[in-house]
Amino acid sequence: MGGAEPAGEARVLRIGNASGFYGDRFGAMREMLTGGPLDVLTGDYLAELTMLILARDRLKDPGLGYARTFLRQLEECLGLARDRGVRIVVNAGGLNPGRLAEAIGELAAKQGVPVRLGVVDGDDLLGRPELPGGLLAANAYLGGQGIAECLRAGADLVVTGRVTDAALVSGAAAAHFGWGATDFDALAGAVVAGHVLECGAQATGGNYAFFHEHDVTHPGFPIAELHADGSSVITKHPGTGGAVTVGTVTAQLLYETSGARYPGPDVTARLDSVRLAEDGPDRVRISGVRGEAPPPTLKVGLNRLGGWRNEVVFVLTGLDIERKAELIQRQLKSSVRAEEVRWTLARTDHPDADTEETASALLRLAVKGRDEKAVGRAFTTAVVELGLAGYPGFHLTAPPGPAAPYGVFETAYVDAASVPHRALLPDGTHRTIPAAPVTRPLERVEDPPLPPPLPEGPTRRVPLGHAFGARSGDKGGDANLGVWARTDHGWRWLAHHLTVDRLRELLPETAELPIDRQLLPELRAVNFVIAGLLGEGVAAQHRFDPQAKALGEWLRSRHADLPEEIL
Repeated sequence: MGGAEPAGEARVLRIGNASGFYGDRFGAMREMLTGGPLDVLTGDYLAELTMLILARDRLKDPGLGYARTFLRQLEECLGLARDRGVRIVVNAGGLNPGRLAEAIGELAAKQGVPVRLGVVDGDDLLGRPELPGGLLAANAYLGGQGIAECLRAGADLVVTGRVTDAALVSGAAAAHFGWGATDFDALAGAVVAGHVLECGAQATGGNYAFFHEHDVTHPGFPIAELHADGSSVITKHPGTGGAVTVGTVTAQLLYETSGARYPGPDVTARLDSVRLAEDGPDRVRISGVRGEAPPPTLKVGLNRLGGWRNEVVFVLTGLDIERKAELIQRQLKSSVRAEEVRWTLARTDHPDADTEETASALLRLAVKGRDEKAVGRAFTTAVVELGLAGYPGFHLTAPPGPAAPYGVFETAYVDAASVPHRALLPDGTHRTIPAAPVTRPLERVEDPPLPPPLPEGPTRRVPLGHAFGARSGDKGGDANLGVWARTDHGWRWLAHHLTVDRLRELLPETAELPIDRQLLPELRAVNFVIAGLLGEGVAAQHRFDPQAKALGEWLRSRHADLPEEIL
């Protein structure tokens, strides 16, 4: 496998991605290693829900807690990476990077492939007195400096615990180019490139609002060509599916962000400074990124079990849908004794339908509580007993099942200097990574002046998605919703008309929630953070779309009076 680059080496660094989540395309690692030249291959396996899954694995077996998929991928790709001279940097260590490293060592010995292994840990803060009790996992989001130390020491495979997703790229770039801890602009550029890469095929047309414009049957995975000043070109291997355009990169830049300042352990990147430009087919240049000192605290992800949940979906067919829904709710009102009861009626039925399925609506009943019996056997019994005593046509999409535990995700912040960020180098020595030498409290960026409004003219009432793209996701219990215009005229309309009040009207579920809006003129985008929309996070299954993945598509489907000149 590859070796460490000399400090200050100015050669372009080609970093690819082969995983955006635990469960991503298994064959992507081989595809990336065989599809063209690479220097570094990264893989992001961790998310808020993943940490809970790994914590439950560790409860069953203390030797688990890492992404086992990565180890299976490595079984067929370890020798290939060595032959191609590609270094690998992954956060697949999860809650147990040391054990994953041991397993990699065993695999390497079995295959006769020498591996110089680096390990980054120190993120596990479970049991810290300033954190609440009853947690399954408590992990600080570390930066890329530990990764950089491992690579500088000659590691050709680096396994980490919980680092920020973008740290996989920024750490590799810092090692390659010899950046110091205060090279904020360069580091910020690498963080932005890392944010584009971290979700894999989302940067090459996956989950893209205008997916019909490209063949995304089997999109390739992205590559960043990084330069010594932190600028980059996003691309993909030749001949792979999907597309890399200003639009696909914009969409990913707006995913799971909270505003113009994008804070991290090593640097705060200014997303309002990012400039994108086409650089040829399937090539988008990122430049102009400014960086600032990071905040003095580190974010800590806290996972705990919140209780028990259950659900059942009633099928209501034909006439009197609302009366049927009201009857079943009345019948179950006294017998369902869960602490939280949520009914949702989805009117999927059509009048005079030519199939039974399209004549049917779905009534979902979801319950939660701390008493397993109340949301388990007592709940399912109450539902089943109505089988011959309910509305006409009574049936369910699936038989009711036992109660299942659900998780809760929360965040806390600790002094960065109190977290023992450590790097285990290939020679077996440990190195402690100091906290950032310069910090700056995180402050909201004031919005820039609005662009001039469009002159009044003819309009058409059409879905917003005819003119605008959107990308949405989860930030714990909050949802992020980024909306961008494809033209300057569209941006002028968007900046003036898609206000917080207008968003509440278009998305009534947000009407009572705090919403923050920030403008990103360089991206022709507006970013919203909707506080509390997702309750206690994805594992708590608070709403129909628990990660807000389709929130942006809902907004795009809403109708508005748009100027004809932007359509």
